[in-house]
Amino acid sequence: MKIQNKLKYIVMAMGLSISLVACESYLEEENKSAVTAENYYTSDNAIELVNSVYTATRQPYKYYAEAFLGTDLFTQNGQLFSINNLNEYSNMASGDAAGPWYGNYSVISAANIAINRYENQISWESALIGQRDLGIAQAKALRALAYFNLVQQYGGVVVYLDEVSEIRYDYVRSSEEDTFKQIIKDLEEAIPVLETSPAEFGRFSKRAAQHLLAEVYLTKGYKDFGTTQDFETAAQLAETAIGNYDIRSQTYAQVFDFDNQNNPEILFSIQYGAEGVNNRSNNKNGIFMNVPHNYAGISRTTTPYGEPSFSGMPTDFFYSLFDANDSRDEVTLHRVLYATVNSPASENGVENITVGDTVVYYPKTALPEAELEDRLNRYWVFQPSDYGFDVAEDVPGALYQYSNNLNNVNFPIFAKFDERAQDGNGYRDVFVFRVAETHLIAAEAYLGASNVTAALPHINKVRERATGVANYYTSLTIDDILNERALELAGESNRWNVLKRTGKLQERVAMYNPHFIDHGSFDPEKHTVRPIPSQEIELSDGSLEQNPKF
Repeated sequence: MKIQNKLKYIVMAMGLSISLVACESYLEEENKSAVTAENYYTSDNAIELVNSVYTATRQPYKYYAEAFLGTDLFTQNGQLFSINNLNEYSNMASGDAAGPWYGNYSVISAANIAINRYENQISWESALIGQRDLGIAQAKALRALAYFNLVQQYGGVVVYLDEVSEIRYDYVRSSEEDTFKQIIKDLEEAIPVLETSPAEFGRFSKRAAQHLLAEVYLTKGYKDFGTTQDFETAAQLAETAIGNYDIRSQTYAQVFDFDNQNNPEILFSIQYGAEGVNNRSNNKNGIFMNVPHNYAGISRTTTPYGEPSFSGMPTDFFYSLFDANDSRDEVTLHRVLYATVNSPASENGVENITVGDTVVYYPKTALPEAELEDRLNRYWVFQPSDYGFDVAEDVPGALYQYSNNLNNVNFPIFAKFDERAQDGNGYRDVFVFRVAETHLIAAEAYLGASNVTAALPHINKVRERATGVANYYTSLTIDDILNERALELAGESNRWNVLKRTGKLQERVAMYNPHFIDHGSFDPEKHTVRPIPSQEIELSDGSLEQNPKF
């Protein structure tokens, strides 16, 4: 087998031409290809090896289909009869869901290189031993994150910890249990060394690693090799990661303010920068979108709403979760789209539009017929029953007729990932761990340990920040936690992983995913893991086994 097609190529790419990442000083890319790997790295520039691991970590968080499709909250952006293998499961094959495999193994390869060079090739003065140990700890934490991403998607995977210097074909998969053991080992070795408050925002901190280890133990607790003690350990780690930070010190809107990305709720985020094309490459603002510039008055070049980068959309169930007092609705969704350019009256009867005018309105609750007709004389209106793939029926006499709409799929688009860049190259950071999620991990872990009393304050604090209502939950089920996670973490947390972890994937997709309900088919012996990429199987010498039924 050849990880990332041929691991040798990764070694060459990562070892000879280092990409740098982090915040400001380590977001700039520099070509070191003129200097050989053997003699270039010293204690003065060794941090570049660790920076290359951060660079590689960007890619695994761009595989939106594997994170969101085929779940209760998100479905494909298309007509009901549309087919998407990942969303409806019925036609999944060994060629599907390969992205996370390759993306995460790139992180692992870069981490292995960094650890090997730090431990075996670079000469460290005694005064710099702490710097050495901190670099290794960061690489191990990021390697653990990559392996955790892999084991959730594929089950037991190939665990290799050495820098690869030659092509091999004889890799074998570790068991799922052994994969978890390695993840835990890496994190337990990293946590004592990692900094509590790194000077550079975006570095992996002690609390970020505690959050990750809490989620690892929480996930392990559900496995047949897990125990109740795993839930208890997860809860205690989550408590430690939360520390004394009160999420109510910021509103939900402040957390997602573009000018407040380095805020104390963020335990770990993947950094992007405004300088240079390679740094402005975050396309997450294009997920869960229709095509705004199809509407008269919204220009493709000046839209603040972005362009679709992923063919997915929320389900009706997702929209139904927002109560009237939930402030997360207005932060998460654009319920009104405004004109960005003047537009003269069009041939289909749409009136003149001026910059700032309402172009589209998605009411949270259905409008009465008379109000709907009145508003349709001024702008497009899509009732909640018209979200998604249905083409609404024309309202007789209204100026705006649905049959003239260029968008066949209409729904409130996501707002929480909005960018300032208008060219498709975004530079908003990607939040990986937030303290609000740490609270929800704690609540789920305490629930798993049958300690509802300890779980309630955690989920209630998240709810209170969003609604102003204290002690909303007086009892707790796993469905309550899943619903609260949906509201708080939509588009951030990998929903497929969470539903798989809790054993709710088949049940919830069958209840709430419209395309799956129409023509999907779920086999629990097959569809709770992804297929190993077929190319990896073909390139191996027969030692690499495919997941069952693929």
